[in-house]
Amino acid sequence: MSCKHIKPEGNMDNYSINTKCVQAGYTPGNGEPRQIPIIQSTTFKYDTSEDMGKLFDLEASGYFYTRLQNPTNDYVAAKIAALEGGSAAMLTSSGQAANFFALFNICEAGSHIVASSSIYGGTFNLIDVTLKKMGIEATFVDPDCTEEELNAAFKDNTRAVFGETIANPALTVLDIEKFANAAHAHGVPLIVDNTFPTPVNCRPIEWGADIVTHSTTKYMDGHGAAVGGAIVDSGNFDWMAHADKFPGLCTPDESYHGITYAEKFGKEGAFITKCTSQLMRDLGCIQSPQNAFILNLGLESLHVRMPRHVENGQAVAEFLEKQDKVEFVNYPGLPSNKYYETAKKYMPEGGCGVVSFELKGGREAAEKFMKNLKLAAIETHVADARTCCLNPATSTHRQMNDEQLKAAGIPAGLIRISCGLEDKKDLIADIAQALEAI
Repeated sequence: MSCKHIKPEGNMDNYSINTKCVQAGYTPGNGEPRQIPIIQSTTFKYDTSEDMGKLFDLEASGYFYTRLQNPTNDYVAAKIAALEGGSAAMLTSSGQAANFFALFNICEAGSHIVASSSIYGGTFNLIDVTLKKMGIEATFVDPDCTEEELNAAFKDNTRAVFGETIANPALTVLDIEKFANAAHAHGVPLIVDNTFPTPVNCRPIEWGADIVTHSTTKYMDGHGAAVGGAIVDSGNFDWMAHADKFPGLCTPDESYHGITYAEKFGKEGAFITKCTSQLMRDLGCIQSPQNAFILNLGLESLHVRMPRHVENGQAVAEFLEKQDKVEFVNYPGLPSNKYYETAKKYMPEGGCGVVSFELKGGREAAEKFMKNLKLAAIETHVADARTCCLNPATSTHRQMNDEQLKAAGIPAGLIRISCGLEDKKDLIADIAQALEAI
């Protein structure tokens, strides 16, 4: 079991995030590979049982089985920790696995979660359905609720608060400070999914978030090549100060030699060490070293790609807002958007390239629009180098009729478009000709 992932390799605190995207996490020695090596091995050899025993006791740094940790994964996790300004990080098999691990690492049967109601549907189901089956209840709050309404959602058994920086696909912007202040007033951490802005455009830890998660499948990878997730610990939450709420971190783990994580690894390393040595050990949601290698290639250009995604998203949103066939446009970068000021506060350089809009004419208009697009591909994916789009009424939510869609806040004519890295003039021209076909 390695402890290397507790602190990012090398000290790049004085460098900009642009430089960290390229070089953080891995520093080759003399004669070593310049690129992160892919350690495609399930297991690792040791000379004596005593050497391996020290790993199992978390007394030494090293690796013994890739299900728990792998050097390639740790290099990339260290880079993501540096980008977010965290003390420790780990990779998971998907963003959904990252959110599950982040919550389940501090929750158990009888626990309660406060979550924003405006989050990705898969994560909503994870919290509302699957975790409920495990005895973990949740209260969902409107992200625009008042401080009084937010505080009223907490219970004695609340153990975490969860939200998304920019919600997928609603594009609501979380008031991170408001949610962080409420969480800390009740002695629990704030977990923020930062997938859409990425740390290039928003660093939730700087605004009070304690744990940050990512679907690295999206902008971090950026090319639709590798599914993955990541969890970053800020290292700021004092678990021992709230030991009665977090026995998993603050009392001996008898399944791991009686170690008390918060005592042995401090607030900087306890969360990720427990998550690795306990949850990854038992549930095995690993990211393959090959996927981690591909992810790192994406991270190296993340700081270059995100401004173009934002530029294209802004241009497309401004164009759509002027079209007679469009009912409304939802994009936080528009001055008309209700989250414009909040987005400016937390993401002054812009958020992401995802835009949603409703076409007049409902389902029929949406189908004609989608059919006539030439550059934008119809996919369930978002946050890709290539522009992709989706009409929920005819795909992910096709089991619902128009009345049910409206009740769910997903009108039949809604289109979600993820603006890629193409020339914005070409994207606008493609959208314009598709609108003309309606």
